[in-house]
Amino acid sequence: MKPTPYRPVLRPEARVSTPRYDFARYFRSMTLRSLLAACFLLTTASPTFAQTDEGPRQLGAPPTAPPRPAPTPRQVDAAPTAPADAAPAQPLPDPAPVYAPTPPGQIPGGSYQRPPRFQVGLKTGLVYNATDVEVKNPLFGKNYLLLDGQQKIDFDNVGFYEDESGHYVRTNLPGSRRESTLRREKTGRISLYSITSTSYSPGYGGVGVGGFGMGYPGGYGGYRTVKTEYFSKDNGPVQNLTSNNLLLATRENAGAQELLLAGRRYQNITTAAYVVGGGLLVAGLLQTLRPGQGGISPLTFAAIPVLIVPIIFQGKQAENQKQAIAIYNATR
Repeated sequence: MKPTPYRPVLRPEARVSTPRYDFARYFRSMTLRSLLAACFLLTTASPTFAQTDEGPRQLGAPPTAPPRPAPTPRQVDAAPTAPADAAPAQPLPDPAPVYAPTPPGQIPGGSYQRPPRFQVGLKTGLVYNATDVEVKNPLFGKNYLLLDGQQKIDFDNVGFYEDESGHYVRTNLPGSRRESTLRREKTGRISLYSITSTSYSPGYGGVGVGGFGMGYPGGYGGYRTVKTEYFSKDNGPVQNLTSNNLLLATRENAGAQELLLAGRRYQNITTAAYVVGGGLLVAGLLQTLRPGQGGISPLTFAAIPVLIVPIIFQGKQAENQKQAIAIYNATR
C-alpha cells in the first residue's frame, strides 16, 4: 500500500489558486537523459576496456604502465635470406657427354672406351699405355706381357710395368746377373721393393719374413713362403734390406741412425737365438735317437722357446727399419 502524500488542508477561504507540478513528466525526462548519458559513456569507454584488463588497484599506489608487447624470439643460426632485389641463382651447366646416347635395347655405355690405366716401359725408353695388362707364364717358352689382349711384349725387353696388383720393375739382384721382377712397396728417396717366393718343402712347412724361413720337424710336407725385401736409394742399384746397409744409406740423418742401431741390436739377438736354439734342437735329436734313450730328450723341448725369440725380435727389427726409412724420406 502506497503512502498518501501529505497535503495541507486549507479552508475554503484560504485556498489560493497555484499551478500543479507534473511529476510524471519530470521522471520521464530524467530517465531519458540518464539513458543517453549511459550510452555515451559505454560507447567511449568500451575500446579502452577491451584492450586492457587491469586488476584492482590499491589506494595510494602509483599508476601502472601499460604492458609492453613480448619481444619476438630470435632464431639461432638462421639461414640468411637473400635480398628481394638479388638476382636468382643460375643453374649449373650439364656435364659434357662422355659417350654417345644408347639406342633402345642396348646397354648404356657399352661402347665407351676407358682411358688407359697402366703403363709398360721398355728398356729402350718406349712407354705403352694400356687398359689391361696380363702376365703370361707359358709352360713352354718365355714369359711375356699381354697388353689389352692383343700385343705381346717379351719380359726380357720390359723395364717396368703396372697391373691390377701394383708396380713392378725388372732389375738385377745384388750378386746376381739374372734379372728378377720386384714389386715396389714404397716410393721416396729410399724406395722399398720385395720378392715373394713359394716353394714346397717335403719335410716341414713354415712362413718366413725378410729372407728367413722357419720350419718345424715332422713327417709331413708343406709350402714355404718367403718375402725378401730390398731397397734403392735415389733410384740407384737395389741393395739388401739390412741394418748395416741402411746405416750407410742414412748416415746424414741422426733420427734414422738411432732407430737402425736399435734394430741392429735386435738382429744380433735374433742371430744368437737361432744359434742357441738350433744347437739345443740338434743335441736333443741326437739324444733322442741314441739307443737306450727312453722318450724324447728334454733338450728338444728346451729348444722350442729359444727358437720363438727370433720371431719376436724380427718383428721389432723390421718395424725400426720402416720407421727409419719414413723419417729419412720425410727429411729434405
